[in-house]
Amino acid sequence: MESGDLKIFQAVAREGSITKAALRLGYVQSNVTARIRQLEAELNTSLLHRQSRGVSLTPAGENLLKYADKIVYLLDEAFKSTRNSETPSGSLRIGSLETTAAVQLPGMMLEYHRSYPEVKLSLSTGHTSDLVRKVLDYELDAAFVNGPQNHPDLEELFSFEEEMVLIAEPGEASLQTALTKPQLFIGKGCFHRKKLEHWLEEHQQTLNSMEFGTLEAILGGVSAGLGVSLVTRSSVKTWEEAGKIRVFSIPEKYRRSVVKFVFRRDLFRTSAFEKFVEQIRHFSERNETSKALG
Repeated sequence: MESGDLKIFQAVAREGSITKAALRLGYVQSNVTARIRQLEAELNTSLLHRQSRGVSLTPAGENLLKYADKIVYLLDEAFKSTRNSETPSGSLRIGSLETTAAVQLPGMMLEYHRSYPEVKLSLSTGHTSDLVRKVLDYELDAAFVNGPQNHPDLEELFSFEEEMVLIAEPGEASLQTALTKPQLFIGKGCFHRKKLEHWLEEHQQTLNSMEFGTLEAILGGVSAGLGVSLVTRSSVKTWEEAGKIRVFSIPEKYRRSVVKFVFRRDLFRTSAFEKFVEQIRHFSERNETSKALG
């Protein structure tokens, strides 16, 4: 069993499609198909259910993926260990909540890139549950998520604290009437959705949510009167100043949102990673100082 075959199998499993995996890897589709069949022949078992719209894993495929993730990860870590030096370089795959990526990270990542241009830094966004899964499955080196997570395989660093607010269309009369409107969120795994659901339970109301793909789409829907949403105040500052939405403060128990930087405990901490952590601490201290000064 070759590591290259495991990487191809891993890509097919993640993409749910041989065609998409081939595009991602830069291979021709026939080569990917042949390598998967070769792997199945070597193991004497079927790893994939072939369907008209893609593939899904058989029970044997699900078991192999767990080991493939670990093997590919360890090979990558071994490579990093031989090339690690005091000068940060190599790849660093970071995940983030969309609001954090839009508001908190641009300045920090720009400063990091200017300081360490040899690091290939990538950023992908998602909701907390999806980002945590990707960190645990070795798809991301680390991620900014709503916390705490309290997972035995993860380490967590405090990064940012945000104020949560309820946003509604500009002419919304009151917080009470706003709470009766449909709620707009980014997917079912959205941390803010759970927070609002608990708040509504106190008012004997049920969640009536709509799912949107991006924060920008949510803001547009709220501004048009489609519903309300629970977001961080910093992420809607420009929309509030432009009069496109109305912002309501919410009860103290639901107002605080903590963003943690999470990564696997077994992560090989390259100099690129350590410098990124230093950058996070620097920005966190700067934010705390700014708050203290008013």
